[in-house]
Amino acid sequence: MTVTKDKFVSLVYTLRQDNQDGKLIEEVKDEKPLQFIFGIGQMLPGFEENIKGLKADDPFDFSLDAENAYGTFSKDAIANLPIDIFKVEGKIDEKMLIKGNVLPMQDNNGNVFYGKVEDIGDETVKMDFNHPLAGVNLHFSGKLVEVRDATQNEIDHAQGKHKGGCGC
Repeated sequence: MTVTKDKFVSLVYTLRQDNQDGKLIEEVKDEKPLQFIFGIGQMLPGFEENIKGLKADDPFDFSLDAENAYGTFSKDAIANLPIDIFKVEGKIDEKMLIKGNVLPMQDNNGNVFYGKVEDIGDETVKMDFNHPLAGVNLHFSGKLVEVRDATQNEIDHAQGKHKGGCGC
């Protein structure tokens, strides 16, 4: 069976910066393979394009430039926010608001996104909302472990349409 839309895919891989000899970013091993439903937007489009048509035990080895991965680094994604928005019951949680911490934030529409604390001033907090891998060229190498038809329940769960449970 080959990787096509709505297939359950399980794979292992090594992710490195730039090329096969680059800095190790992540390694996913046989004990806990990456599992996802192909073609429903869970993975980077360029990643999916490179494994499309493969089958179990097939190897893969490809690179994605930053623009086709998590995008280029954008200075527009850096913001100085009023320090008051970080107060809980009138106080700053000093264990939370630490340079380098990644914090969940929410916009006026309730959308959750993450920002990294870059600097803390008296009046403002400088936050970086770029993806941690923005501006980084990626190199993936690995192999497919399993390819099978996904159940409707797996597809629904992956798309957040499952019934019951906590939604996690």
